[in-house]
Amino acid sequence: MTEATAPLVGIVGGSRSDFPTLEAAVAVLDELGVASELRVVSAHRTPDRLFRYAEEAPGRGIRVIVAGAGGAAHLPGMLAAKTILPVIGVPIPTQHLGGLDSLLSIVQMPRGVPVATVAIGNATNAGLLAASILALGDPDLAERLAVWRARQTQAVLDDPSNTEAGQD
Repeated sequence: MTEATAPLVGIVGGSRSDFPTLEAAVAVLDELGVASELRVVSAHRTPDRLFRYAEEAPGRGIRVIVAGAGGAAHLPGMLAAKTILPVIGVPIPTQHLGGLDSLLSIVQMPRGVPVATVAIGNATNAGLLAASILALGDPDLAERLAVWRARQTQAVLDDPSNTEAGQD
């Protein structure tokens, strides 16, 4: 993100150890020209900071929040409870349960507090979903997203395995 561009997507993790996973969201958003920020906001260790982040995000120009969390994974749900912005949860893989604990904690939100949830460790899809949400009101971003998706399709079609006999 350049200093002149305010972030539209807030990307937060419960600890710095979540950043290697969440950096994939930053990367795809950068590729699409969407400004983002990456911060540590812990639901358990810094609840007051979490509440401030959620409450102040709209006023700072944030339009979507991507929240990665492992284990008990309360961060996405607590953010969703404190803001009306869309929140996308990224279950962070864990040592003992492989991220299944994170996934179940994020996806099982009570009625009235929605959190969109992507696959375990798939921050790329969280970034793409955030961009898709933003693209609803930004035709230029919608076009960049369409081009990005078309490149994905073409990469599969251009795969050398598709040129073998009988694969036309």
